[in-house]
This record gives sequence, structure tokens and C-alpha cells, in this order.
Amino acid sequence: MFKSATVKLTAWYLVILMVISLVFSFAIYNLNYHEVNVRLENLQHGLTDSTVRPRTIALVNFQNEQDQLRMDQSRQAAVQMILALVYINAFILVVGGFGSYFLARRTLGPIEKAHEAQSRFTSDASHELRTPLAAMKAELQVYLRDDNLALDEAKGLLESNLEEVDKLIMLSEMLLKMAHLDYDKLEKKQIDLVEILPSVMKPFAKSKKRFDITTRKQALISGNEAAIMELMSILIENAIKYSPERSRISIRIFERRTMTGFEIKNSGTPISEEKLPHIFDRFYRADNSRTESGKNGYGLGLAIAKKITEIHHGYIQASSTEKETSFTFYLPNLRNLTAKIQDPQL
Repeated sequence: MFKSATVKLTAWYLVILMVISLVFSFAIYNLNYHEVNVRLENLQHGLTDSTVRPRTIALVNFQNEQDQLRMDQSRQAAVQMILALVYINAFILVVGGFGSYFLARRTLGPIEKAHEAQSRFTSDASHELRTPLAAMKAELQVYLRDDNLALDEAKGLLESNLEEVDKLIMLSEMLLKMAHLDYDKLEKKQIDLVEILPSVMKPFAKSKKRFDITTRKQALISGNEAAIMELMSILIENAIKYSPERSRISIRIFERRTMTGFEIKNSGTPISEEKLPHIFDRFYRADNSRTESGKNGYGLGLAIAKKITEIHHGYIQASSTEKETSFTFYLPNLRNLTAKIQDPQL
């Protein structure tokens, strides 16, 4: 689809370019042809006026010869101009063709990427939705065929289906978050990462003894508080989910020049180097072992985290070794940026 669109757009660019080129060529030809004729006529009149006229017949013959010479020179100049313009337009056609194709690719490139991302996202989302629905359908079909279905078995079936419904609700919420981050502008205000960290940690109170926390007294940024809390929560939940029970998890809030950093480290199964660059992609899972029972997810958490940092003009990165896995996001530091504006020498 995009190949044919590229060809069509290239053709349109080239048609527009050639129409403009031909119009200018026609205008240049007319102007130059008129100028050449005027100069030849002036030259002819000058020669005629300076010639001695002893006899009328001789003067008429001389005039005819000059007219014929002027016409020949005018035709010769016209032919030369036409050839020059033909060569120029041929050159423009060739170069413009390549240029038009390049511009068409540049124009359609982002649209093609967005379309591919949307198609991939829709396909992956459909697959993720199909999995719990298929499980629910299979269980219901099995139990409906059992004429001697006991009450306890029916309750177990309902509990199992309820778990699948919870998964669907969680997936729907995450998809809505992604759509919200893609299309809406978030209201921003001054936020202190150190101040909001205890609120972010509340849902993880059962694991609070596992955390080693090192922070500054204050770490001010400009952002949407709900989004930043979601970002921190995603990384904390990810560290808990993919690290051994009772292992230590370290959190550090620091500053680096004009950026504020939030770093979280945990031990556990390392992420391979070839998979590490893709862990922020939607629906991507670095390792099947990282989605075992009790640790399953939809591969959207880190994609949401990346999107939040991008909206706040920051970035997120990850590293993994045999000893530990680290996630760090950086956001512009409000205090340092304000100081830089007030004092240009900083």
C-alpha cells in the first residue's frame, strides 16, 4: 500500500516540479527571444544609419540583406535557447525524480511507521484479549457438558473465570492509559520526587523491608503528578515481580547536571543484550521465564513508562548484568533549569 502511495506521491511531486519548470522555461524563452530581437534590431538600425546612401536601390538591397541576417541570427538564437532549456528540463526531470522520491519517502515515512505500529498494536492487543477469552470459553464448555457438576466445581469455575475477567480489566486499563498518553496533553506542575515517593510505596507495603532507599532532600521537576507516580510505580512493581523473594531492591533519587534521576536496581534473571533494547516496546517480553505463573503481564508497563518520560522531555534506560538489573529514568530538573534561566553564566 505504501509503495504505491510513494510512487503516486513521487509522480505528483514530479508533475508539479515539471509544470513549474516548464512555465519558467517558457517565460525565460519569451523574455530572452524578445531581448535578442530588440538587440538585433537596434544593431541593424545603427548599421543602416551609419551607412552612406549614394543610391536608393543599393539602400533597399542593403536593408533586405540586414533583415535576412537578423532573422537568421534570431532563429539560431531561438534554437540554441530551446536546446539549452530542453537539456535543463531533462536534468530537472532526472534529478527531480530522485528528489521527489526522497521527499515522498520522507513524507510517508512517519505515517507508515505509525500505521505499522497501530497494526502491530491492534494485532497484539487482539491476541492478548483472545487468550483469556479462549480460556474462559474452554472451561465453560467443559463444565457445561458435565451433567453431574457439583456446587464446589461450579464455584471453582466462577473463581477461575473471575481471574480471567480481572486480567481483561487490567489489560483494558493499560490500553486506555496508552491511548491517553498518546493523544492527550497532561497538565504539569512542580513535583518533588522525594516527597511523592512514600505515596508511591504504599501499595508495596508488604515488601517495604526489601528496599534500600537513598534520596536527596529535594528533587524538583515539572510534570503531571499522577503520571510520574505511575512511572515510579511501574518500575517498583517490575523490580518486585522479577526479583527473588526477600532479595534487596535499591532505589536512588539523584541529580545529574540539569536532570533528575530515579534509579531502581534488583537481582534476578538477567536480560540478554540482544533483547535489552526492545524491552520498552509494546507487548514485548524479554524472557518467557519472566512471565511464569504469578508474574505474567502484558508487556505494556515499560512501554507506558517510556511514553511518560518522553512526554516529560526525559528518557529512560535499562542495563542488566548477572548480578543485577537496573532501570533509570531522567527528567529535567526544575531547580537547575530555573537557576540557569536566572543566571545565564551557569
